[in-house]
Amino acid sequence: MSGSQKRRKSWEEKLNEAKDLPKVVQLKGKAKRRWKVETLAIASPQEIFSFIQRVPAGKVATIADLQAAVAQKHAAEMGCPLTTGIFTWIAAHASEELNAQRAGSGAPYWRILKSDGSLNPKFPGGVERQAKRLRKEGVSSEKQGAKIRVVGLNEIRYNF
Repeated sequence: MSGSQKRRKSWEEKLNEAKDLPKVVQLKGKAKRRWKVETLAIASPQEIFSFIQRVPAGKVATIADLQAAVAQKHAAEMGCPLTTGIFTWIAAHASEELNAQRAGSGAPYWRILKSDGSLNPKFPGGVERQAKRLRKEGVSSEKQGAKIRVVGLNEIRYNF
């Protein structure tokens, strides 16, 4: 590796990189008009990981549920949709790394669905692996159009 090449960060390093997060920002102008809120909470990756750890087997939550939990925790009107999605993706990959080192040390990211209730193709192993893991926990899913959705989402949704 030459001096100009940097070692890629592990998913665990990305998970633990807090930067200046969590924080609540005051929206102005275009952002305020777009989201129709004044305060936006931005979680840290570790905070999203912690929320995911709370979802028990047989239950699921959506990215939108995580956003709402972030907003509530920080007394903001809204949780950031962009960073919540990105940090969930980081938490998923970091969980795979952590579980490879020590079983059970990751978070059950497969219990997190996209905001529309569908499985997430960006998770490790894609929708097939997510469906398989959920099935082991008694959660069934079915193909609806191009997407695979959890059956009976509202009955098994976890409330943070």
